[in-house]
Amino acid sequence: MVEAGKQEQRVVISSLVDGVSRGAETVTDKVSETLFDPTIRLGVTGLSRAGKTVFITALVAGLMNRNRMVQLEAERDGRIQSAFLQPQPDDTVPRFDFETHLAALTGPNPHWPESTRAVSELRLSLLVRPSGFLSGLKGPRRVHLDIVDYPGEWLLDLALLDKTYAQWSSDALERIQQRPQAAEFLAVSAQSDGGLPHDEPRAQALAATFANYLQTARRDGYSDCTPGRFLLPGDLAGSPVLTFAPLAAGKAPRGSLAREMERRFEAYKTRVVKPFFRDHFARIDRQVVLVDALTAIHNGPPAVEDMRRGLSDILAAFRPGRNAFLTRLLRGKRVEKILFAATKADHLHHHQHRQMADIIQALTNEAQSRAQFSGAETAALSIAALRATTEEMRTHNGADLPCVRGTLLDSGRQAAFYPGALPQDPQHLLAPARQGAQTWLDGEFQAMNFAPAALTLLPGEGPPHVRLDRAIEFLIGDRL
Repeated sequence: MVEAGKQEQRVVISSLVDGVSRGAETVTDKVSETLFDPTIRLGVTGLSRAGKTVFITALVAGLMNRNRMVQLEAERDGRIQSAFLQPQPDDTVPRFDFETHLAALTGPNPHWPESTRAVSELRLSLLVRPSGFLSGLKGPRRVHLDIVDYPGEWLLDLALLDKTYAQWSSDALERIQQRPQAAEFLAVSAQSDGGLPHDEPRAQALAATFANYLQTARRDGYSDCTPGRFLLPGDLAGSPVLTFAPLAAGKAPRGSLAREMERRFEAYKTRVVKPFFRDHFARIDRQVVLVDALTAIHNGPPAVEDMRRGLSDILAAFRPGRNAFLTRLLRGKRVEKILFAATKADHLHHHQHRQMADIIQALTNEAQSRAQFSGAETAALSIAALRATTEEMRTHNGADLPCVRGTLLDSGRQAAFYPGALPQDPQHLLAPARQGAQTWLDGEFQAMNFAPAALTLLPGEGPPHVRLDRAIEFLIGDRL
């Protein structure tokens, strides 16, 4: 018995010592990482099918195999010695499934990967040789790039924090009045008296019809489709926090439908929006916002105007001090750099890339003016994270047209495509959009969906791209 007791005591002491040792190692690791292994948290989001999954996959693949990263200064100078994946620091956040997505893009039957439906994360570590006067005296250091992927609609939800239910309802109803996608909801809403006693089946019918409108509007290229969790409900599907909709202004006595809708709207802000920004958004150092501007232009002036408003709301989201919640949350911390990237540049011949970049720059400038944004460094680029087309010139009616050729996604056949001429002056698009025009007066702009091309990658080569290296240089080049 005595011997058994001593043995148990030794086990307990050993466990305590081991626990203290592991704790000390954990603290040492964290201090080491903070002091010697800098970490960059890069947020990646996008508006309406802008290609977040492809962007992250191509970014990681391109940094691991850097022969095509000629605009990345640290690679051009030979300072990046290696790049490798490591376990992410957040154990409760799903890992971005890089390997599966890369296999989809580069396998024998290439196809676009499934888009992510919630927050995910991936850590890429780079071994970088220092530059400057002391570069010969110091060995290489690790720089961790933590990539946080989240839906753009969740970012747009930040604007809800500044609004009451009445303000949100008024804005939403005014914005959707002319949208055919909202016809069914507007009809149901017009028959709903918010002053009547709350009735749950009626509330569910309103919320379901409103959610259907949001899904359709997003599919048709509109950007401002909030509340974002209506589009990606996950485990909140069917919960009261997602069972509300905008109602016209009127009386809202205790126990009424309008009062209950207001309560659920406030619960959505408190229990859905705020936790997301507290747990993920407030920790981001750099941010890229992907924008499918070509599809918006194809869908017409209303979609372009909606995108402009969405970009304005996004820029405002990065300015701390808008409300008490963000002031407490960010505590003076600002996102240092924000890149607005117009995706699918490979859907245009390079002759039109400058026009596309000017359009996204103009959209960003409008947003900066509206939001009175200050603090972060911003840039705008036209990119293709994965090039799916080749370029060619074709003669039509005696004129040379700059075309792109690729495999059409719907039919699988090869086709050359000319989308139309983008204007030299972006205001030729933005002005009609702001004035409420429903169609373009001087032509239509077509958009095609191409499948990824079959690739043959040599050792050291990442997937082909358009200006992805310039995007990476802007976002993290100064930290390498």
